[in-house]
Amino acid sequence: MSEPRVPVTGTVHWIGAGLSTGSGLADLCARAARVRLWHRTAERAAQALDALGLTGRAEPRAYTLPALTAELAPGDVVVSMLPAPAHAPLLAACVERRAHFACSSYVSDAVLEQVPAAARAGVTVLTEAGLDPGIDHLLAHDLVAGARSAIGAGTPASYRLTSYCGGVPAVPNAFRYRFSWAPLGVLNALRSPARYIEDGAETVAARPWEATRRQTVGGETFEVYPNRDSVPFVEQYGLPAAWRAETLVRGTLRLDGWLRAWAPVFEELRAGDDERIAALARELAAAHPTTDADRDRVVLAVSLEADAGGGRVWSGSRLLDLVGDERESAMARCVSRTLALGVRHILDGGLPAGLNRAAETPERSAVWLRELAAGGLEFSPSPLRGPAV
Repeated sequence: MSEPRVPVTGTVHWIGAGLSTGSGLADLCARAARVRLWHRTAERAAQALDALGLTGRAEPRAYTLPALTAELAPGDVVVSMLPAPAHAPLLAACVERRAHFACSSYVSDAVLEQVPAAARAGVTVLTEAGLDPGIDHLLAHDLVAGARSAIGAGTPASYRLTSYCGGVPAVPNAFRYRFSWAPLGVLNALRSPARYIEDGAETVAARPWEATRRQTVGGETFEVYPNRDSVPFVEQYGLPAAWRAETLVRGTLRLDGWLRAWAPVFEELRAGDDERIAALARELAAAHPTTDADRDRVVLAVSLEADAGGGRVWSGSRLLDLVGDERESAMARCVSRTLALGVRHILDGGLPAGLNRAAETPERSAVWLRELAAGGLEFSPSPLRGPAV
């Protein structure tokens, strides 16, 4: 049985100041009673605060799990910007200290195992509250709600749902890519099989890039491929049991020409072991560094079409197309602002104890989309044409 939700103290511990930390941290500095930024060293945390214009508005700290645990009080909020494997031990410390936890990553099995203990302790666990996953969930819930209202949840229908997201260079380069997160993470994601629905049947791509297709979004041609496991999102997005999935894919978007530019990388992925792939990640980071001079671009396109027969067709799509500026990257803006919004809802008591994602219901999705739009992240209806995976 769950304990009452632990009252918040107003103190936020933001852990990590990497590529995805941006103006969301500034938003929390303006709203939380106290913010601590934990990084590899206190000096690097202070440098990150200075770069974000937040010197004096948050306290720099040198991160180790014991050091953080020693400062945690019941009702504090821990925000993890660390790699996904670090979330489970961090959540364990939060449960022990009865502090709330938030991250932008998918729910891992290791995190899921701790959710019952968190609920019993009155601890809120917020996950999948970034760009992808995060904003993509909000848009999908919004579209499904529109289709359900128009078609009827009990009316037999077939549907095609696609959700493609990518961080790309604002000015195309020869590599057709710009690293917006750790290169090793990018490579390991490509090594993971993808499961999705195509032509009404479950399909698995052992090497996701081999399922790459060209896709037109807003009049521009991109390349897209499936990633992770799309099938569980039938339930997570609330698609009616009376509807049949003709297409359901959540995937990655890249600039046109990416498949050819990355051919040497794919050869390495086919043959390399973990040690070689880790070395390749370091080589790619050195060969294609992220600099202050270049600009990134985030493109997220979500589309749903439901066909009940007899000419009863409902379709809708949403597009986010954002370019970074000299203050922050588009990726950092999308991830950090969405995560900060979720933390605000922890602080104001809007999220219960136990597991929460960015969007659990169409109603919450609509609220979050309005709040993100008010903060400058706006989404436009946009037709998405061309063959979908």
